[in-house]
Amino acid sequence: MDDQAIGLALRRVRLRRNERQRDVAARSGISASLYSQIERGHLGATTLRSIRAAAAALDVRLELAVRWRGGDLDRLIHGRHAAMSQLVARTLVEAGWEVVPELSFNHFGERGVIDLVAWHAVRGAMLIVEIKTEFVDVNEMLETMDRRRRLASVIARERGWPPKHLGSWLVVAESRTNRRHLAGHADLVRAAFPEDGRSVSAWLADPIRDQAALWFLTDFSPGGAGRGLAPLKRVGRRPANGERRGAS
Repeated sequence: MDDQAIGLALRRVRLRRNERQRDVAARSGISASLYSQIERGHLGATTLRSIRAAAAALDVRLELAVRWRGGDLDRLIHGRHAAMSQLVARTLVEAGWEVVPELSFNHFGERGVIDLVAWHAVRGAMLIVEIKTEFVDVNEMLETMDRRRRLASVIARERGWPPKHLGSWLVVAESRTNRRHLAGHADLVRAAFPEDGRSVSAWLADPIRDQAALWFLTDFSPGGAGRGLAPLKRVGRRPANGERRGAS
C-alpha cells in the first residue's frame, strides 16, 4: 500500500465514523495540520510514530512490510526463527518432553499459532514457548502470552492432557537491540516473566511447579546448542540518576 492509499484509507474510516480531523488528531496526540497531511498521503516528512498514532485513533492496524531481494528477507528472518525453534524443540525432546510445533488454536473468538507446546507426562506439566528473533511491540507480546496462558487448559484438554503445572517461556535471540528494547520495559517484562535462563534447566528436568521465564539464546547455529542454553542474566531495570551501573 503506497502513501496515497494509506491516507485515503484513514480518511474513509474517519468519514465512516462521522468524525472530524481535529477530533482524530487530538486522540492521536498530533496536530490537526499534521493529521491532514497524513490523510492527503504526504507521509515522507512524517514520522512512523505519528502515522501509527493516527491509525490507532481510528482503530486501524497499520502493518509495516519490509522487502529485500524478493523472498530473501523472508527466508533470512524465518530461517533464524526456525533455527531457534529447532534448538529448543530438540532440547525438550532430549529431556523427555512431547513437543508439538506450530500449534494453532481458535477458542472464544481468540485465535493464533503457538511456536512450541510441550507436555511432560510424568509430572503433568504443560509448556508454552514463544520464540522471538526481533522485538517490535513488547506490550503486544505480553498480551499475546497472557491470552495463551488463559487458554492453556482448553488447549490441553483437546490433546487429552491433564496439566497440573503450566510453564511459559519467552525465548529471545541474543542481540544488543533486543536487550535494549526489553530493558526499556524491564518492570513489565519482569512481572510477566520473573525467572530467567538460570532456572530453565532445572525446571526442564523436573517441572514440579509453574514457571514463567525469559531467556536469551546466545547461539542457535547447528553447532551452538550447548552455548545457546547457557545461564544468562535477566533483564535489569535502568539505574536511577546518580546510581552506579553494576554487574548483575
